[in-house]
Amino acid sequence: MMGVFHILKVAALAACAIAAPVEERKSGKGPKSFLTEVGNSTWVLGNEIWNVTQGRQYANKLWYKGKDRVGQAVGHYVSYNGAASDLNWTSAAIFDSGSSWINVKFTAKEGDFHWVIHDDLAGAYQYFVNHALPRLGEFRTLWRLDNTSFPNGHTDVKDGVLPPVEEYATATNVQDETWQTADGTFLTKYDWSSFIRTQTFYGVYGDEVGSWYINPGKDYYNGNHLKEELMIHRESKTGDAVQLNMIHGTHYLASASDDFADGKTWGPWLWYLNDGSKDDASQRWEEEDKSWPYEWFNDTGYQSRGSISGRFVLSDGRPASGAAVFLGDSNSNISTADQGRDYYYTVYADNGGNFKIDNVRAGTYGLYAWSNGGSIADVATSFVKNDVVIIQNEENSIKTLNWTVTDTKSRIFQIGSFDHVTDGFALSGPTPFEHARISKCPANLTYTIGASNTSDWCFGQSALGTWSINFNLSSIPSSAAGAKLTASLAGFSGGSSANILLNEVKVGNITTNSALLVSSQDTYRGATRAGEWRLLEFPVAGGLLKEGNNRVDIKVTSSTQWRGWLWDSIVLEWV
Repeated sequence: MMGVFHILKVAALAACAIAAPVEERKSGKGPKSFLTEVGNSTWVLGNEIWNVTQGRQYANKLWYKGKDRVGQAVGHYVSYNGAASDLNWTSAAIFDSGSSWINVKFTAKEGDFHWVIHDDLAGAYQYFVNHALPRLGEFRTLWRLDNTSFPNGHTDVKDGVLPPVEEYATATNVQDETWQTADGTFLTKYDWSSFIRTQTFYGVYGDEVGSWYINPGKDYYNGNHLKEELMIHRESKTGDAVQLNMIHGTHYLASASDDFADGKTWGPWLWYLNDGSKDDASQRWEEEDKSWPYEWFNDTGYQSRGSISGRFVLSDGRPASGAAVFLGDSNSNISTADQGRDYYYTVYADNGGNFKIDNVRAGTYGLYAWSNGGSIADVATSFVKNDVVIIQNEENSIKTLNWTVTDTKSRIFQIGSFDHVTDGFALSGPTPFEHARISKCPANLTYTIGASNTSDWCFGQSALGTWSINFNLSSIPSSAAGAKLTASLAGFSGGSSANILLNEVKVGNITTNSALLVSSQDTYRGATRAGEWRLLEFPVAGGLLKEGNNRVDIKVTSSTQWRGWLWDSIVLEWV
């Protein structure tokens, strides 16, 4: 009874709080949007379209279209390192305002979370300013909403009904947030993951309402083009519809953990409410994308922007057509996937190897590039240029960037393109996330150079068995001292290991006992297209190769269910 009484009391106080701005509006003073403290570290904020009741940790009420859209769910909160640390708000105040908007700042010891509320906007712009976050891997804001109002989910690669919570009750838990049903299928939140930099709008929705995140500026995200994240899901224990905003995430990475400077800012992004229309959310995305970077955001670092352009030319004279281009940390020994302390920009070169990145925050960066397949699918090397300076309101133009590549004339065979993804291999599509799809790849496989197709090679390897590559050599070059075997992995989850043999002699291995192969969280969380890319190179002694028939074997010697590696490409070449 005390709990019910307390809820009714807060609701009554909230109703009183909402009335004050209305009276102020009638008198012609100030914006309609409001923040009011109602006691016991509880505040009400919003406008005439919606309002939220915010406590020390959780915004446990969201009034919109005549109903509370949180209900028995948890609500809105900000946290880091998973659910280990939810931020506690010690105060709230109107930080700034205009004739038709307010900027509400909630303060915690780690930093400040802002809601920019416009009188006529269903939703709010949000951003976070760091002051004392610890070193972390995961940092997020999120909504956990009423499952009746929001039964469906949407990302750029998946749309449909979120699994009802009742289905989890009769299923068997087989790993982290993954259950197997009686018919053998799986329920897992990770099937609702996606590539974070390709998002337009995503969220949860129903027949009456939709709650969406729209992040037009993605420079505050960690990671490169292929950074994947969990976006939405059904909370298995409570049934909450979960809308995640993983502004620094690690769900599919190996070692993304960062320290942040005081003042590091994530956002602004738009949290947007509507009647559940995806078409309307898409239109709103287009409007926000055109407006980014936001002129209204009064922050010197955010507004201090320039651009960079250039052209990549390979050392063999070809343009680096379609290359992936990444602007990240300068002089770093961290992979582009794991970089995350500052701000990051991604683009792809055009057919001529030209690229341009606009609206880059002023600062010093590292410029990286690698093959994205296509006409440069044979390029295994990457490009790095450090100490690239971006000056506010200036274009840093680099006419030609020379990219050293190896001579492909020495190549004996190549299976798959160097593009950091599993595209083209069996079972790599149609969707990039599906739990246990790797178990559908065969334990034993034979691929014959010159006769087999790329689609005969499976996207991932995990089960005990041997994948063999048969190839014929008509002659041995007199100039060749030996050979090199390159295993390019689009992802790797530790738990399975393999030996690589050439004509029954071991030349290498794929195992977690290597600094290059720290386990990432990709195959066992259902990633089928990409995870964290690795490049393994193994020398082959002269004399191992012979004229006539030869064979490379990738022999899995130990296996853990759903753990293994995603294939990008495998190459053998003379050296």
